[in-house]
Amino acid sequence: MNEVKTRGVWKKGAAVALLGMMLTVSACGKDANIPASGTGKEIKVTTTIGMITDIAQNVGSTHVKVTGLMNAGVDPHLYKASQGDMKKLDDAQIIFYNGLHLEGKMVEILEKMGKEKPTVAVSDKIDRKTLRSGAEMATEYDPHIWFNVKHWMKATEQVRDSLSELDPAHKEDYSKNAAAYLVKLEELDRYAREQIGLIPESTRVLVTAHDAFGYFGDAYHIQVKGLQGISTASEYGSKDVSQLRDFLVEKKIKAVFVESSVPKKSIEAVIQGAKEKGHEIQIGGELFSDAMGAAGTPEGTYVGMVRHNVDTIVKALK
Repeated sequence: MNEVKTRGVWKKGAAVALLGMMLTVSACGKDANIPASGTGKEIKVTTTIGMITDIAQNVGSTHVKVTGLMNAGVDPHLYKASQGDMKKLDDAQIIFYNGLHLEGKMVEILEKMGKEKPTVAVSDKIDRKTLRSGAEMATEYDPHIWFNVKHWMKATEQVRDSLSELDPAHKEDYSKNAAAYLVKLEELDRYAREQIGLIPESTRVLVTAHDAFGYFGDAYHIQVKGLQGISTASEYGSKDVSQLRDFLVEKKIKAVFVESSVPKKSIEAVIQGAKEKGHEIQIGGELFSDAMGAAGTPEGTYVGMVRHNVDTIVKALK
């Protein structure tokens, strides 16, 4: 499947038309599709995963109305757009998605939308040389970029720039909001680095159901093992279970982790296999990988989600 080519730029003529709409309010008081300064009309933003929804809300603030397609516990690798989702995409004035084939089953839809309106991959600003890749991956690059907070800072800049281009009347606000959010992300990056560093090297191994934490491992110096590949669409077999089981037994790893968006049965098979070999393994807790927590909870924000993961991992492995 070809990489989605849609970008946060569009044809010059369309951009001029949009700008004209932003500056035009009819005599009867009805706003144009793109809000002009002071109209009070919000830009309609549609996002795919919750982590992107969080960026758009923080950067756009009162100038945007953000609608996310995927809620807590939803696996984006396997997600199929519903009729309701199609309406949300049609109604949007700008769409933000992850890219890198995270939303694999939605590629054709996003390509179509990219011909009609700004459809932005938040991964576009990230240097491809810094992305994880390899023959063992189902896609060209590992799409789980939010697990390196530095990468997610680049995603924030992409959202800021795209909103500023679409709605230049509020560019200064978007810049200020993004700057404040980036400070929080700097603090989060530092927190993750310091806390993971407290785990003894001999037990600094993170084992999960699928290989979503590779960027996290690279950024914060913890070895990562996943039963499945980077996509939950990939199959795993008895050989994968036995290899991971033997690794855990050999390294005397005491805890593995389940994920909120992945069924537990896969990792439970590994635990049972280790037990049969006389090695007891505990579930160290639930991590948020491809989806954040429920709205209204600390884990329902990107910062809260990452902090939860860090704290859970440190508590179990320290």
